[in-house]
Amino acid sequence: SMAALEANLHLLGPDDDYWVGQRVSRGVDLVGGDMWETAGGPNVIIECAPLPLKPRARLYRDGMDVLVPSVRRVPPESLSPRAKSHNYLNLIMADMEAKKQDPEAWAILLDTRGFLSEGIGSNIFTIKDGVIYTPQEQYVLGGISRETAIEMAERIDVPVVAKDLDLFDAITADEIFLTSTSLCICGVRSFQGRQIGDGTAAGPITKALMDEYVDFVEFDWLGQYLKRLED
Repeated sequence: SMAALEANLHLLGPDDDYWVGQRVSRGVDLVGGDMWETAGGPNVIIECAPLPLKPRARLYRDGMDVLVPSVRRVPPESLSPRAKSHNYLNLIMADMEAKKQDPEAWAILLDTRGFLSEGIGSNIFTIKDGVIYTPQEQYVLGGISRETAIEMAERIDVPVVAKDLDLFDAITADEIFLTSTSLCICGVRSFQGRQIGDGTAAGPITKALMDEYVDFVEFDWLGQYLKRLED
């Protein structure tokens, strides 16, 4: 991974950043699975891609718009979301549906029980009466940014509860934010077309979490995004 990163560093501009991904497959086999023992072992792919800082900068100025598509998240009984796998088709189909309605929207799927789950590479948090809520880890990938946000909440003494959340919990929330590797924390201004809070980019607790996150990682990723608004 470090070798791939070093080989691509010359492509980065000032204040740019990279995703560095590692993909490991079981190997190559014919359909049927009878030749795994002679498939030659796993394939490893390491990829680098620049973060879309400029296109996403407005999200920190204006806030995110979230839609819930009709596509439901694959249930954990079929494929555990706890494994970070290549199987993104379910999430991609949901994202495509949401973007047909609004090209700038971010999709958050419901699980098969009708509760909020996750988006394509993102976790959702709601805030109500000073308490942060997020779906149970049984039904979502417990992303690193999700865990970091929970840790930041503990650092600023804001309670976090993992529980089943339905659409009513979201549309009546005081604040909503999403977490992901590239976004870290980003506030939501609307959910299913309904304004969240005062409709600004981030409410007071979300802002406090973002500030704590910046201090914790000792890098101003928020400023890195906002600077692109000046380009």
